[in-house]
Amino acid sequence: MNASGQSLAADRTPCVKPHERPRVGFIVGPTGAGKSALAMEIAERLGAEIVNADARQIYRGMDIGTAKPSREDRAKVPHHLIDVRSPADPIDVAAFAALAREACREIAARGRAALVVGGSGLYLRALRGGIFSGPAASPEIRERLQRIAAEHGAGRLHDRLREIDPEAASRIGYGDLYRIVRALEVFELTGEPISAHQRRHAFSARDFDCLTAGIATDRKQLYDAIDRRFDEMMAAGFTAEVRGLLAAGLRPDRAPLSSIGYKHIAAHLAGEVTEAAAIALAKRDSRRLAKRQLTWFRHDPEIVWLDPSRPAEHALSLFSDFFAAGRAGVAA
Repeated sequence: MNASGQSLAADRTPCVKPHERPRVGFIVGPTGAGKSALAMEIAERLGAEIVNADARQIYRGMDIGTAKPSREDRAKVPHHLIDVRSPADPIDVAAFAALAREACREIAARGRAALVVGGSGLYLRALRGGIFSGPAASPEIRERLQRIAAEHGAGRLHDRLREIDPEAASRIGYGDLYRIVRALEVFELTGEPISAHQRRHAFSARDFDCLTAGIATDRKQLYDAIDRRFDEMMAAGFTAEVRGLLAAGLRPDRAPLSSIGYKHIAAHLAGEVTEAAAIALAKRDSRRLAKRQLTWFRHDPEIVWLDPSRPAEHALSLFSDFFAAGRAGVAA
């Protein structure tokens, strides 16, 4: 409902004219904060559609370990960019932004509100304001760097990145080989850190009018929720999911299987660690990811942080007014 108590779901008048920028809502927060549940509640109340901005829910077969929305939820509310890619064909942030931008425009053209939901700060920022594309890839540089990673581990390359570009290294995970290689590649090709290129770009190519709501949560409660969720994943058959992906030929040292949870269980299946150790390490790394995500989002001046005592009510009020204002502009 909007501020006057009127249901937006009942009115399908297009939200934008061809020459106007669509309005797009964003719900952000760290892993385990409850973004999906909040988005479902808001989407059902507003008649909105959800655009996934989780870097791993894009992939088919990666269901349990990504906490992918259930089939029941997807039947209630249309979801976009779920199961659209094979994990054998990893997607980069530029390709994601293009797909998500297209989905948001298509949703708006049908008179629906689009809610983008996820915890990948870079994916969200790229969608809101474009992304620095950088120089064309160099197969020679990439092959050389990947050989180093295969011999010494991605950590060796991350250490090198920290030397030349500590700002980028602080944002890129220690095992995120694709982004580490790209950052080093840009430096070799241009002689300048990728973070400097990104600052100049400043994510300033705006295609949408945006409202970004962030979920604020107590740190201890968040960490407890992360641990509890991983236990639930294991009980739901996460080990079997990882085993199936490995049997399909995916490598745990390459994206997307090199991500948290998947690589840990893969190490257990390879006999490198016990199951208990794999679970403990996955939980630890998930908590560390949440901390990095919180740091990223807290430096984003566009985020309106939801009242933790009433997040759903606060979000509903914000998004109702936001989308209603766009509709009023069209009517005018």
